[in-house]
Formats: sequence, C-alpha cells, structure tokens
Amino acid sequence: MNRHVEILADQFALIERSRKIVVDLIHEAVNASDRFTIALSGGSTPKNLYAALANESLPWSKIHVFWGDERYVPATHQDSNQLMARQAWLDKIEIPASNIHPMNTTGADPQQDAQRYEVELREFFQKPQGFPAFDLILLGMGDDGHTASLFPHTDALSVGDRLITVGNKDGQPRLTFSVPLINQANYVLFIVAGANKRPALKQVFATQGDEMQYPSRLIQPQGELLWLLDQAAAAEL
Repeated sequence: MNRHVEILADQFALIERSRKIVVDLIHEAVNASDRFTIALSGGSTPKNLYAALANESLPWSKIHVFWGDERYVPATHQDSNQLMARQAWLDKIEIPASNIHPMNTTGADPQQDAQRYEVELREFFQKPQGFPAFDLILLGMGDDGHTASLFPHTDALSVGDRLITVGNKDGQPRLTFSVPLINQANYVLFIVAGANKRPALKQVFATQGDEMQYPSRLIQPQGELLWLLDQAAAAEL
C-alpha cells in the first residue's frame, strides 16, 4: 500500500503541515494542468486548516472546490459542511462563485440530489464513464472509523458503480463520495487528531481487519495516501 504516515506534536503542528501540503499541491497542479480540484471534509480540524488557507495568496481563479460529503440540511444550517468552509475560508478569498461546487441538499430526495451531483462531476471532469481523479481529497476519521459519510455497516460502503451515494448516520441521510471515487484521487490526505481516535486508528492500521466495521480501511487510492496524525491520536500505533 502506498500509505505514508506523519505524526505531529499537536494540532497546531498538524494544521501547519497540512496547510503546507495543500499549498504545494495547488502550485504543482496549476503548473501542470492550469487547474486544481479539491474535495473538502467537515469537522473542527479541517476548519482550522481552511482558516489558515484563507491567509494564503494563491491562484484562486484556477482552484475548484467540491465537497466529499454533506449532511442533508440547508446550506444555512449550522451543521452544513458548506457553511463551515465558506465562513472559515471561501467567503474570505477572491474565488469565482462558479469555482465553488457544493452538494445540493435543499430537495426532498437525497437519492435524486446524489445523482445531480454525480452529473455535475461528470460534466465538469468531462468523464461520462468511469471515475474522475481529483487532485486532492481531504478526509477526517471519526472515532468509529468512518470517513466522509461512509459509516460502519451501511449500504454506502458497497456502492461500486456510482460517484455519489447516500450515507446514513443514525437514520439521517447524507450525500457522500463513494469509495471508488475517493480511491481514484491523485492524493488523499487524512487529518486526524485527538486521543479518542486511538482505538479506531489501531484497527484501521492493523494488517488484517474488518472494512465494514472500520470503513477508513477501504481508502486505498491509486495516487498518494498520507495520514497526518497528532501525537494524541497516534499514541498506540
């Protein structure tokens, strides 16, 4: 597996390291293809990364922002990943509105909205078949081992023919990238912090394990895979 792991002293170091990686990847992609595509994650740790990126001077007109998963709530809801990213980052930079590609969660049918986002991705990447490759997909991991909205023992884990599917958390639907779409990425960056993540990380990193119980084990991209951990999270590895 092309998995790399870096352990940082604390969350401050974690954010600084992830900021540098993202900035470097942006410059590399823009230099190579005049475009950079990133899929965002939710959570408190990525929020700090987004706030740091808001202070950068970058070619914003060449950066396209997507979301790897989203709660099925309005974009103005406090639980919205889109709202968090806009408040911490996107509303503070000069990025064209057309470069921001949120998931639609205002309808009454999550399956239809998942299909709409899939159509949008296929049109953007000009990829009518197969799975497009994002330059970077950011991921976190819950203390149950889930990532994106791919939760243990849910139907979304087995979706192999779609880009976007519907995840489920305690009966609440969420839109999420499928495992094959994530695994097509050129670069996947996990950012994980906190002692509460230790038990799940131990299972995710084990030589043998249950992917249905610990879905983060399913993330094995064709490109680079980097796990950034703080010492609190990595203490038992």
